[in-house]
Amino acid sequence: MLTNYWYIACSSEDLRRKPRAAEVLSHNLVLFRTRDGSPAALEDRCAHRGMPLAGGRVRDGSVECPYHGWCYDGSGAAVRIPSIPECQTGLPDASVPAYPCTEQDGYIWVCLGPDPVQEKPPAFAHLGDPGWTTFRMYNRFEAPVESCLENFLDCPHATVVHRHWFRTPTQREVRCRVQALDDGAVAEYFDEPRKKSLVWSLLTPSSGDMRHTDRFIAPSTSRVDYQFSDDKHYIVTSSCTAVNDKVTDVYTVITFRYKFWGPLVRLYFEPMSHRIIAQDVEALRQQHINLAKHEERGFRIIEQDVLLPHIRRWRRTLATGGQPGGRAEAYDVKIVI
Repeated sequence: MLTNYWYIACSSEDLRRKPRAAEVLSHNLVLFRTRDGSPAALEDRCAHRGMPLAGGRVRDGSVECPYHGWCYDGSGAAVRIPSIPECQTGLPDASVPAYPCTEQDGYIWVCLGPDPVQEKPPAFAHLGDPGWTTFRMYNRFEAPVESCLENFLDCPHATVVHRHWFRTPTQREVRCRVQALDDGAVAEYFDEPRKKSLVWSLLTPSSGDMRHTDRFIAPSTSRVDYQFSDDKHYIVTSSCTAVNDKVTDVYTVITFRYKFWGPLVRLYFEPMSHRIIAQDVEALRQQHINLAKHEERGFRIIEQDVLLPHIRRWRRTLATGGQPGGRAEAYDVKIVI
């Protein structure tokens, strides 16, 4: 089931002294830090009267209910009930569900299943490595995870939604090679045009080889790589957390190698990236408002929607407890960009 994977619940910076509410896969959670600073995730409900624990406080490494002061440790066990006299031996067997929770790469990750498929959450490539510059973005999309993943890994929409910012139509035919992988799928583009847009003109060399790959990593991660022959390299990784079946929180890490100019490049690369992803947020918002008006209409999928079939196959197979097959033979698709 998809509940057995790791999902980002919030950034590390957003979980400090106070408990924090989070919604992941329609589960309402309370996050807090235990006595040693480790994160914990519990169902956001006091076992006594159902009060949201996120409205309370952290006391001696436990989360305290704001109604009667019941306290729960990181395992979900009630460790303090103020109304019970100290002379009474033991506490009632009261607890709330606890979920696997860990901290990695500056994020708090949770798994809603008892046995995560992965021992650790997936790592962000080159985050913190010498010679690499990084910035992060957070956005809430009014769209399901599948739509977000397709959007992040879809080249044709960029010539319309991001016209002049990221791409401009050139009417050039590009070859795309698609390969199924053991953990998803990857699409590689060949002889891609590099002109007529702000991103290409400011951030990429005008000559030399370029390797562009779009990769889907099951169940909810996208990774876009641009590598150049002069050793420049850009990686855009987005981890998608389903709030529910209609809303997705997207945590994006952009890591790039631009020689010693990296910090200076970030000054204009970061605001430009915020502008581009805001265009996607609005596009998907409009799409799903309209889809709600035409629920009986399905999606039309064409050959140039290169990674969407792989995204759907993986996510729907995993959701039913299955496991998609491994690598299949690569195939080529022609796309006009």
